[in-house]
Amino acid sequence: MYTNDVQEEVVRRILELRIEHRDLDDAIHALSQADYVDQLQLKRLKKRKLNIKDTLQKLESGLIPDVDA
Repeated sequence: MYTNDVQEEVVRRILELRIEHRDLDDAIHALSQADYVDQLQLKRLKKRKLNIKDTLQKLESGLIPDVDA
């Protein structure tokens, strides 16, 4: 569980990463629709997008309060 200041920073970072993830999705779509597809660039964008998704999941799971069973 995060302190309030850290939690605010985590939420801010999550929002930034969501925007970057969406931008990468748009870039991947545009690149795949082009006449010439640079496969290496496409692969790098997809890998970056996956890394962002993993980071988002970790940050978001840290925001969930612990519940005693």
